[in-house]
Amino acid sequence: MSANPAPGYKQYPNHRISAKPANVRVQVTHKGEVIADTRDAIALHETHVGHVVAPVVYYVPRKDVKMERLARTEHHTDCPFKGQASYYSLKNGAENAVWTYEQPYDEMLAIKELLAFYPDKFEITAAPRAAR
Repeated sequence: MSANPAPGYKQYPNHRISAKPANVRVQVTHKGEVIADTRDAIALHETHVGHVVAPVVYYVPRKDVKMERLARTEHHTDCPFKGQASYYSLKNGAENAVWTYEQPYDEMLAIKELLAFYPDKFEITAAPRAAR
């Protein structure tokens, strides 16, 4: 039994979330400036009774993000499947535009401390990784 299980699965047993390596290069830009660039993103897919709930969300390691361009805010939201989200604003830009789960529920540990970006506030591209 897990120590910090997500309560949402008990209430919505047909809800499914998968968080797996994206296997693509993810770039996040704002007005042409690269804010994040990674080959280590986690792709989160969410479905309910087999229907897509939201488009894929890429979670990016902080090591691949220009953290100096972000400012922590006091804003928080709660998800019954992932946990409490904390937010960052883009300095001199969009407010509460980036979120993170610092203490996610056990089922979502794959996204712990990674950052996700709102697609209406950033340009997010995902391209196949070049062969090494």
